[in-house]
Amino acid sequence: MALPRARAGAWAAAAKVAQRRRRVEGAGRSPSPVTRSQRAALYVHWPYCEKRCSYCNFNKYIPRGVDEAAVRSCLVTEAQTLLRLSGVQRVESVFFGGGTPSLASPHTVAAVLEAVAQTAHLPTDSEVTLEVNPTSAPASKLAAFGAAGVNRLSIGLQSLDDTELQLLGRTHSASDALQTLAEARCLFPGRVSVDLMLGLPAQQVRPWLRQLEELLRHCDDHVSLYQLSLERGTALFTQVQQGALSAPDPELAAEMYQEGRAVLREAGFRQYEVSNFARNGALSTHNWTYWQCGQYIGVGPGAHGRFVPQGAGGLAREARIQTLEPDNWMKEVKLFGHGTRKRFSLGELELLEEVLAMGLRTDVGITHQGSSVFLGRSGCAGLPVADPSTSTPRGLAAENPLPCARRVTDVPASQGSVPGGPGAGLTLRTSQLSSWPSPGIPRGPPTVRWMGGPLSEVWEVASRVPTAARAGVVVSASASHGWSLKQRLAGRSF
Repeated sequence: MALPRARAGAWAAAAKVAQRRRRVEGAGRSPSPVTRSQRAALYVHWPYCEKRCSYCNFNKYIPRGVDEAAVRSCLVTEAQTLLRLSGVQRVESVFFGGGTPSLASPHTVAAVLEAVAQTAHLPTDSEVTLEVNPTSAPASKLAAFGAAGVNRLSIGLQSLDDTELQLLGRTHSASDALQTLAEARCLFPGRVSVDLMLGLPAQQVRPWLRQLEELLRHCDDHVSLYQLSLERGTALFTQVQQGALSAPDPELAAEMYQEGRAVLREAGFRQYEVSNFARNGALSTHNWTYWQCGQYIGVGPGAHGRFVPQGAGGLAREARIQTLEPDNWMKEVKLFGHGTRKRFSLGELELLEEVLAMGLRTDVGITHQGSSVFLGRSGCAGLPVADPSTSTPRGLAAENPLPCARRVTDVPASQGSVPGGPGAGLTLRTSQLSSWPSPGIPRGPPTVRWMGGPLSEVWEVASRVPTAARAGVVVSASASHGWSLKQRLAGRSF
């Protein structure tokens, strides 16, 4: 296919930038081993879209025009500034999200990757993912992204039903999605993920399962199942509030989820996280960093990050949020080198909340080693990260995602003192412990079922259990969410 001269020139420039980056990485540099506190993932936010989808409340903008050269320059500057501030020496993965980053030029992607490689070690085999909208990425542009350094794609397919796609405000059809998927698999074999949504208004279980089965005839080795969340300020939320659409049925959504898990398991996929399934070891390295509480740096308008600013002498893990609006963000980057709008240090309680909330999402769960490091040392960049390819057998999505006792956790007595004392910790939504024992409840160790909600008040709930019984308390999560945690709470930890 012939390309317009300007576009072909820009993509050729992207390829040259990528070649320079590879030369930098292959110029004899043998980086010395780095600690976990010197490693991080990098997220890059491209905030622009062609159209606002009816369900999306992400930080996105539909501009009349974009000065891409200016945006590119600011992304490069902020990436370099935050990498130096963090003291990170090795970037394990890069994820271009949005918005619709496939609307950007491959030259922008290549320039950011080159900047990262000049500031820190970016191995040539690092996972570099680009989110793709089917209508914004013809095969020729996907190939150019590959030449620029991208080696993994995440396609926002969302549905294989054209009526549902129209309801969601998507710009592509089911046939567009399957064509893009086929082209992506040819260019990035084994490295293509697809998203499928469930729990839409009026959606039924059997037709949705047929979509999933159709997708399995075309997809690669990674599938993400996302339940629709009605977010305030979106068109779908307004339509449901006004009665123009029926509210999604949560019971049907739960059935879709459970049936979908079974279909994917039968197809050889391992459910390694609440919404994510992989086979042949094709887990998302970048997202695994989030779920294992590793460091990550957020670049671009509205991006979030969590890292220890060691380059500035920091000792505690910080949460950072970049300025939301792109024009204001660019002004701040030009003035200060970065557009960080909010930053705050995370205390022990926030770190505990993070390790619980993230660990509960995975089939690895929460380990004694990980939680003790989180609470027991300054910052949390040293948290041991489980190897997703070896933590559980590949290709399996166990009915109980924590299949054995190795995930039982005891909290050492030395870490029983958490800021806030009683009333600070994890909410266990149960009325079974209001008195002990309760009528109809066995006298043995109680099972406390966590149904989600704010992470607070664990001490208040747990203190209702007599000391002698605390060592047998089992905490688990709602199986309908695909979560499971069995944690033995030693009496001394209260």
